[in-house]
Amino acid sequence: MPDESEDALLVEALGALAGSGRSGAAFTAKRLKKNVGEASLLLPLGFDDALERVRGAMAEVSAGAEPWRVETGADGPGGTALRVMAGGGFGGLNPVVVTAVVNSDGEQGTGVRLRAAAKEGLIKQRAGEKTVDRLAGLLER
Repeated sequence: MPDESEDALLVEALGALAGSGRSGAAFTAKRLKKNVGEASLLLPLGFDDALERVRGAMAEVSAGAEPWRVETGADGPGGTALRVMAGGGFGGLNPVVVTAVVNSDGEQGTGVRLRAAAKEGLIKQRAGEKTVDRLAGLLER
């Protein structure tokens, strides 16, 4: 199984964008700081309905990519963690790793914790923060 860490996924994605300069881009990407956005929501839905809503919203922010399930250690009893690679920043060219952890809160609804991370270069685009804000907006409507 490939390394599922945010950093490894971001380095691999930035390397892939570089084409023939892949190794140099990956070397540089390892040293860039991450911009991270996080949010917590309570959806007034049952667990299965909330999970489907999260899947749909994640597919929308990632231009149709299907989220995959990951083991984060944060998904507790009855919880599920999903991850997808999205594009952020200028022209959607900056790779963003988006993770959602969905947990049933019993009678109150379903809790969703969102995290989006992107590497930042000299020009601060705040792609992680903006992506998590966009995803939260989609889930709250």
